[in-house]
Amino acid sequence: MPSRIAVHPAAEARGAKWVGELDQHGVQRASLIASLPGDADAVALAVAHHPDRFVGFFMLDPTRQDAIDYAKRALDEGLRTICLFPAMHGYYLHDQRVSDVFDLAASRRGGTVDRVAVFAHCGVLSVGIRKKLGLPSPFDIRYGNPIDLHGIALKHPGVPIIIPHFGAGMLREALMLADCCPNVYLDTSSSNSWIKYTPGLTLEQVFKTALDVVGPDRLIFGTDSSFFPRGWNGEIHQKQKSALDAIGVSADHQDRIFSGNFARLFG
Repeated sequence: MPSRIAVHPAAEARGAKWVGELDQHGVQRASLIASLPGDADAVALAVAHHPDRFVGFFMLDPTRQDAIDYAKRALDEGLRTICLFPAMHGYYLHDQRVSDVFDLAASRRGGTVDRVAVFAHCGVLSVGIRKKLGLPSPFDIRYGNPIDLHGIALKHPGVPIIIPHFGAGMLREALMLADCCPNVYLDTSSSNSWIKYTPGLTLEQVFKTALDVVGPDRLIFGTDSSFFPRGWNGEIHQKQKSALDAIGVSADHQDRIFSGNFARLFG
C-alpha cells in the first residue's frame, strides 16, 4: 500500500530511515514530499537512491518569478508531482500562473511512466509543527477552493489532479469538481479532522459519498506520516480500513484505494 510522507533536507539518510520504516510496516511504496519549499533537490536524491520505493513530490510557489524554471529542474531530476498550496502562498487556483504550471505538466506527459501530476491542497491548511511550537499559521483559506480548478482540469484532461484530505473541509466542492472532471483524484490522508465542521458527519459517510461520486478508482490512500519517532502513522490506516469495512467495501475495491490507484498513476 502507498502512503504519503513529508521529509526535511538531508534526505539521503532520511530516505534510508523511511525505507526501514516502510519495510517494518509492509508498505511497498510511498510518495515523498519535502516539508519546506525549495527542497526538491533533497527529495530527488532520496528518490534516486530508492526509485522502487518512493515517488517524488515537490512544493511549488507559482508566484515566484522563477517558478516554471524551478519546476522544470525538479521534473528533470525525476520528480513526478507538483504540489500547490494556494492558502500558504496567496493565489487563486484559477490564476494564469497556475495555468502555466499545468501547461508544463501537460507538456511532460509521455505515457504512464513519466506522467506528471498536480497535487493541489484545498480547504483548511495547518502545519502540525507550527502548532506544536505555538507559531501562527497565516494561511488564507479563501484561496483553496477546489472549484477554481474546474476550467484548468477541463483544459488538461491528461494531467492527474490530486486533492488531499477529501478537500479538507470542502468535500462538497471537491466532489463537484471530481464529478465533472475524471482526471481529479481524492487523497484520503491525515486525520481528516475537518469532519468536525459538518455536524454529524463521520468518516464512514465521507467514504460512502466519495465512492458514490467518483468510484473506487479515484481514491488514493495516504497517512501524512511526517516525523520520527512516530514514523509511519499506522493509526490512520487502521481507521480508514475500519471505515471501509463498516460500509461493506469489497476487498478488490479496498486494494485499489490502498495501493492499486497509486500504482496505476505512477507506473
